[in-house]
Amino acid sequence: MNKARLAAAALAALLWWTGMSSHAAFPAAYAPVVVEPGVGPSRTEFDLSPVLARAKQEGKRVYVYLGAHDCGYCRRYEAFLEQNAAKLKPHFARDYIVADLRSSLTVPASEVYIRIGAKSLPYLAFQLSIGDERTRALVYPNVWLLDADAKPLMQMPTGAGTFQTVPEQLGILRLEQ
Repeated sequence: MNKARLAAAALAALLWWTGMSSHAAFPAAYAPVVVEPGVGPSRTEFDLSPVLARAKQEGKRVYVYLGAHDCGYCRRYEAFLEQNAAKLKPHFARDYIVADLRSSLTVPASEVYIRIGAKSLPYLAFQLSIGDERTRALVYPNVWLLDADAKPLMQMPTGAGTFQTVPEQLGILRLEQ
């Protein structure tokens, strides 16, 4: 690859990275821990290890939110959370650390990896490893409720409009099936 192409590729990667990481989409009122992806040639890896260590130290669960900065459904869910922060924030804060994983609709599932400790798994393999019965193609937004040992706490519903009322969201936080 010549120098001009290499420079253009580097600039494109920088613009993609800054566009993706310049904002945490999960509302700030919930004090999310933004987990920036490590970006490689064919890999976008999110390391949950520090968040899980913090959850263990604080005796909390982890609300893992995988959203995409260019996802309309993600924006709607985030707007719902923002509008209802006064009602929901105390329930999140008491029991959960929110991990905000930021991606893009342009990143294929085959390039999304989740790291916990020394183990890094592709998106679908990660879902299988935690017993997530929703294994399928990558869909945004995606939420996992994990304990501090990365064990899933319940099977999560999926789809647009899922748990976008205060009672539904509270039911999820209370682990009601």
